[in-house]
Amino acid sequence: MGTVYRAHDTRLNRPVALKVLLGHALAEADRGDRFRKSARAASDLNHPHIATIYDIGTADGADFIAMELVAGKSLDRLLAGGRLALADALKYAVAVADALAAAHAVGIVHRDLKPSNIMVSDQGQVKVLDFALSWLGQLVPDDTADATLAMMAPDESATRRGVMLAPVAYVSPERAGGRPVDPRSDIFSLGSVLYEMVTGQRPFRGESRVSVLTAILQTEPQRVREIVPEAPREVEKIITRCLQKDPARRFEKAADLKTALQEAASGPSSLLAGFVKRFLGRKA
Repeated sequence: MGTVYRAHDTRLNRPVALKVLLGHALAEADRGDRFRKSARAASDLNHPHIATIYDIGTADGADFIAMELVAGKSLDRLLAGGRLALADALKYAVAVADALAAAHAVGIVHRDLKPSNIMVSDQGQVKVLDFALSWLGQLVPDDTADATLAMMAPDESATRRGVMLAPVAYVSPERAGGRPVDPRSDIFSLGSVLYEMVTGQRPFRGESRVSVLTAILQTEPQRVREIVPEAPREVEKIITRCLQKDPARRFEKAADLKTALQEAASGPSSLLAGFVKRFLGRKA
């Protein structure tokens, strides 16, 4: 959707990340207004795991967003080296779930959550990017065929760069089918990201965007513990619930997902301690 530059804010004397949107992103007459409305709403999100938006504007006919510069690596770069340590995967997932919960609370659905817009700073802090562009991830309303075909359209330049499949690999079945989305769509996407962090593989794969979308709509991913036998059953259950085709069978809220992830991250000893405490409490 755009090109990101490292830039310098001369007014406040600080480095920023400057995203300049591609010309076609705002081609429709009403998209400029929608962009500014969405960006203003996203700029009100003050959260430790959401990249801060400093400014939006237009210069020389180009629309841009100036945002917090996060010194670190995007999650997709980290995943290029294979699956992550379980502790790191859960830590990152908790942070992203926390960010989503804050956004959902004010009516913002990300719609395009994927490893490339999750940054991990040099200090290990997680920041989610591109909430301001959530409306660009919204498919054509009330026209499933056109919406799905738009996502399936070939992109020769992307194919040459070898990144053709990445944009659709994490979308929810609702988005893949051109249906309306709600916060549970982001939960599915986070489940896909967590699956990849834990296993080193994407849950839905194919040779083309069409085959990836078909997999998202119709097939079940390989179970986590079949790929990583040592993965905790509780983590597998969380991922499986996130990746349900029916939104009603997923976690209803990102806050609930965050709590489940925190409990899984606390380890079996903490779970056992909680059980013993409850048991002794009832006995008393």
